[in-house]
Amino acid sequence: MKIGARETERRMERITSAVKAAGVKLTIQRLEIFRELAASADHPSAEAVFEALHARMPTVSLDTVYRTLWLLTDLGLVHTLGPRHESVRFDPKLERHHHFVCLRCGLVRDFESAELDALRVPASAARFGRVEATHVEVRGVCSGCARKQGRKSGGRNDKEPKGGKGSNEHE
Repeated sequence: MKIGARETERRMERITSAVKAAGVKLTIQRLEIFRELAASADHPSAEAVFEALHARMPTVSLDTVYRTLWLLTDLGLVHTLGPRHESVRFDPKLERHHHFVCLRCGLVRDFESAELDALRVPASAARFGRVEATHVEVRGVCSGCARKQGRKSGGRNDKEPKGGKGSNEHE
């Protein structure tokens, strides 16, 4: 799922400005990786970014995608989600929000909640160290998987995503 052009450009400006300020070279491959991530609302994995780019940039490598995404993470420009289905997901939305994660297909969607934002960090979590950020990850079964399950008649383990781990077949 793609976001609007205005939000993509806002994210691109934030990313490119911070990368330049950090003294990092802006290569064409890095810019395309930034753009692919900035335009996505799906919290893509490195593999998903690579697949989307590889068709139009056959010279981009999966290693370059990973290194670039970890660079953005190190610079505080994206957050990571996961590990989910053996793959880290990257989130370019830095504004406070939470996530719904489908346990069957791995679908991730953002949502906002003033009630969750107001929750205090319990002492049991704070005792590990200084808490710098929080978010809630709600796990369940998305409406697409629920509809599919309603049409099916048993047989498979409901916890294993159809099509293998990390499948997002109805996004």
